Amino acid sequence: MAGPSTSERAPTAEGRRPGPLIVTEDAGLLDDLLRLCAAAGAHPQVYHAVPEQRASWDAAPLVLVGDDAAARCGGATRRRDVLLVGRGLDDPGVWRRAVEIGAECVLRLPDAESWLVDRIADVAEGSGRRALTVGVIGGRGGAGASTLACALAVTAAREGRRTMLVDGDPLGGGLDVLLGGEQTEGLRWPDLAASRGRVAGGALEESLPSLRGLRVLSWDRGEPLAIRPEAMRSVLAAARRRGGVVVVDLPRRVDDATTEALAQLDLGLLVVPADLRAVAAAKRVADAVGTLLRELRVVVRGPYAAGVEDQWVADVLGLPLVGGVPEEPGLMAALDAGVPPGDSARSPLGRFSAAFWERALAEESVS
Repeated sequence: MAGPSTSERAPTAEGRRPGPLIVTEDAGLLDDLLRLCAAAGAHPQVYHAVPEQRASWDAAPLVLVGDDAAARCGGATRRRDVLLVGRGLDDPGVWRRAVEIGAECVLRLPDAESWLVDRIADVAEGSGRRALTVGVIGGRGGAGASTLACALAVTAAREGRRTMLVDGDPLGGGLDVLLGGEQTEGLRWPDLAASRGRVAGGALEESLPSLRGLRVLSWDRGEPLAIRPEAMRSVLAAARRRGGVVVVDLPRRVDDATTEALAQLDLGLLVVPADLRAVAAAKRVADAVGTLLRELRVVVRGPYAAGVEDQWVADVLGLPLVGGVPEEPGLMAALDAGVPPGDSARSPLGRFSAAFWERALAEESVS
């Protein structure tokens, strides 16, 4: 087996996580992979063939095998997280070579660059299980979607979960206001809305305002501006890499940025006030977003009109029911006093949110 083209194991800075292991003699492909590693903040080890020290192969968190080196890796120990990478890959024999080295997939550059950067970034940041990402959208204006999104985030943080709350609605007034933190220092969407490249998860988390034990990405008090789809994709991908839970407050209109957000959700909650007109409006919203979501469920908000029940609303919309949130006396007075939704575990919103996370996280653990 050939030796490494760089040192067998270069000294690592204190706290630096091991980067991917690259195996290739193709200079052009190596340049591409090193560029992608740099974009992801990773520090790879590079070899021409399987390293003589088996531990280097076994311990690497990710192995990137160039198509030119596949034959030289055929006898290596089978392991997970091996990717076969090339720039052409038009040869149908590439799939046979991938099977021979136990690769989980075949990647063609430059087409797969964005995906590969995110995968390498997971390694660089030590990402484990991605955050459970829940989007909240109102069935009509004033449905209480922002209130529920805040309550879910506040409850998750109170229960000790790493939590990020993302305000995806530039016309919603700012979730930091609901949390009483509009003066708290930290980045807002105008600082990130034009982002095009990868966003580091750790840097994002540290740069956002910390309110009630959670991190919040909201808006400033300036003029509304459009979020680039690339920015929404990068920000949510970074947030998800940090693990825990991410709650996204979504607008009812589906623009390009909202489409990107919907694509990254594990679950969407459609908040529907318990009256007939709201159900009719929610049906249109459900039709617009339902095809873009993995799963969409219904939350019914009180007060309840005569004859309207939770399950009836869900049946009309043709969606699974999460449950109902009864009317919460004193909610507006509490908000005016700077007390965020869900701050009290005994409130209707607090009880609903705690029960929701218990079920949702249990479902995730068995998925």
